[in-house]
Amino acid sequence: MPAHEPAAAAGPRHARQSLDDGPLHAADVGDDGSLDRLFATLGERFGSLDYLVHSIAYAPAATFENRFVETTRDDWKTAMDVSAYSLVACAQRAAPLMTSGGSMVTLSYLAAERVVPHYNMMGVAKAALEASVRYLAADLGPQNIRVNAISAGPIKTLSASGIAGFRKMLHYVEERAPLRRNVDQDEVGNAALWLCSDLASGVTGEVVYVDAGYNILGMPEPPERWE
Repeated sequence: MPAHEPAAAAGPRHARQSLDDGPLHAADVGDDGSLDRLFATLGERFGSLDYLVHSIAYAPAATFENRFVETTRDDWKTAMDVSAYSLVACAQRAAPLMTSGGSMVTLSYLAAERVVPHYNMMGVAKAALEASVRYLAADLGPQNIRVNAISAGPIKTLSASGIAGFRKMLHYVEERAPLRRNVDQDEVGNAALWLCSDLASGVTGEVVYVDAGYNILGMPEPPERWE
């Protein structure tokens, strides 16, 4: 987790609790030296890796508050570095440890394809992330390493709370998605588990949607409102 991520302080503590005090190593994805030390430690501890789950994104608060056209060069670089290039940086270091093949999974969102109010720069970063998934899948496929993304629907998280109008977004999706509900963390986790397992051995370079079907809609209004 990068040093400038607002959730950095709470995140590791929560992760440690959920892992029953298992091994937890801090790293700054914006620092190559920090990542080198992290993966060297993982290599020494485990010898090899079977999977990598990349679940990190960050954009300065101003990019959510201002119009996208007002994005500054520095804020663009920060969002793209932490939210998109970090996957490439981690893949560079994880791939040599996947000596028997492996799976890499990252998290995206529909704003990579469509305009979502207030998401702005993060949507552009997610688009770069999804493109990176495809290129990494092509590069690493000969090593039997699969690379995929999960595009999850809106979920109440610490990071989501920083997006203006997020509660309205939850209600909007719940009312219009084919399943007439939002998804939860367990459903996204189950998809990640599938992609990391041999059950998805033939799947790579894909964006898998876990959003109660919202992404399939071309005119997102409940049918009963058409009458």
